[in-house]
Amino acid sequence: MDSTVATTVSPVSTDKKETNKKDATQRQIRGSSLLLIGRFVSRAVNFAVYILTVRYLSKTDYGAFSYALSIVQLGESIATFGLDRAITRFIPIYHERKEYDKLFGTLTMVLGTVVGIGTAFVLLFHVFQDWIDKSFIKDEQAVALLLILIFLAPLQSIDDLLIGMFAVFAKPRAIFFRKNVLAPGLRLVVVLALVLGHSSVVFLSAGYLIATLAGVLIYFVLVYRLLRDQGLWQYFNLKSITMPWFEIFAFTIPLLTSDLVYIVMNSMDAVVLERFRNVSDIAALRAVQPTATLNQLVMASFGTLFTPLAARMFSKNDREGINNLYWQTAVWIAVFTFPIFILTFSLAQPITVWMLGARYADSAIILALLSLGYYFNSALGFNGLTLKVYGKFRFIMILNIATVLVNLGAIILLIPRYGALGAAIGTTITLLLHNILKQWGLQLGTGINIFDRRYLRVYMIISITAIVLFLIQWATSASVYISLGLAAIASLVVFRLNRDLLDVGQTFPELLRFPFMKRILG
Repeated sequence: MDSTVATTVSPVSTDKKETNKKDATQRQIRGSSLLLIGRFVSRAVNFAVYILTVRYLSKTDYGAFSYALSIVQLGESIATFGLDRAITRFIPIYHERKEYDKLFGTLTMVLGTVVGIGTAFVLLFHVFQDWIDKSFIKDEQAVALLLILIFLAPLQSIDDLLIGMFAVFAKPRAIFFRKNVLAPGLRLVVVLALVLGHSSVVFLSAGYLIATLAGVLIYFVLVYRLLRDQGLWQYFNLKSITMPWFEIFAFTIPLLTSDLVYIVMNSMDAVVLERFRNVSDIAALRAVQPTATLNQLVMASFGTLFTPLAARMFSKNDREGINNLYWQTAVWIAVFTFPIFILTFSLAQPITVWMLGARYADSAIILALLSLGYYFNSALGFNGLTLKVYGKFRFIMILNIATVLVNLGAIILLIPRYGALGAAIGTTITLLLHNILKQWGLQLGTGINIFDRRYLRVYMIISITAIVLFLIQWATSASVYISLGLAAIASLVVFRLNRDLLDVGQTFPELLRFPFMKRILG
């Protein structure tokens, strides 16, 4: 009788677990999809800001402004000190365990550290501005703009931490409002004032600073309400909080090498270009880089909620659930990023001229190269985040240090001779190599398949379609409007051929209520 009971109960229990795993993945995709919609809204507004800025400013003004923002990115990475990742990894674990003393201790420690490092970074540039002007930066306008924009470094670092708090408690609507509506809206107001008032790039820099400060203050109010609504304030006691210094920094310090990769790949190319070439070369690179990074739009949206959910699964030793989450998320990213990829890679030439004008026509090849690297980095999913969740820190450190050396060597070798094109080649090579090695690292006891054969068809269809469209554009030099039509058809084909693997109908059953969507989803 016991064996009979076990036989009848076990399949039910197994089915329930499988259902729960699938539901968790679908909830992650649903929440991420709301953020994706927000990202599209945000990027649409930011894209308008970017186009207006590039077209309004002279090439030297835009180059100096972009150079200053590159240094700000450097400062933001240093000020954050990897602690934004600690928020999304440790806060959900402490919350699950009801260790509220450590939860509030982590928040206090992280915020205090970021504010301290960010303030020191700002003071450093203002105290040594004369030495920087004479010894480090050749362009005087770039120095002037940097002294204004450098205050963005600590502000944006704090903003990253606050976004992590909303991700922990699965509040995509709050992230949607602050990051995807308010922030780009404020910047659009600044740029419209710049253009309509015929103002200078100094006005633009000051406006960026004021808009960011306003956004951070609003976010603080939203975080206070979040903790109140979660009922967590009743557990807050300043005398009893525990700051888990060892746990946090043992996790974040090894991962600072990841920030080093980000710094080198997103800031050092501008620094080397300013040193060996001029700010016009920086403009040629930076004018198309925001368009190329659109290939990370979907990935960034899904990543906000991926880490907390993967961390919760990891704490339960649910490796099968993480594998399902990983690959289902990866194919969603690959398919829904594809329309952006073919526009920025296959159709780079007409798109560049259409957006930025003939003076940036030579930047089309730069756009195509960078788009290839960024899409490749996105299409195989969150290999880096997954390795971090599993604590594969030694592998990550070795890989990141090797990647930094490769990228620095590439841009130092290529930029003096090829300028902005050399920077694009070096960045693309680094992106491809870094992602291949991270994917290989998944076999280091994570339980994630290095490549899931179920989804081979997805990647084959995407590759063939992108190459065919590239060859058509190269052979015919079709107008941008014809190219946009071909891109729309190609995107629909890719989606239709892969809709069964995406399982959109199960994830968003409400879409089946609409006849048009039901026809597309099958």
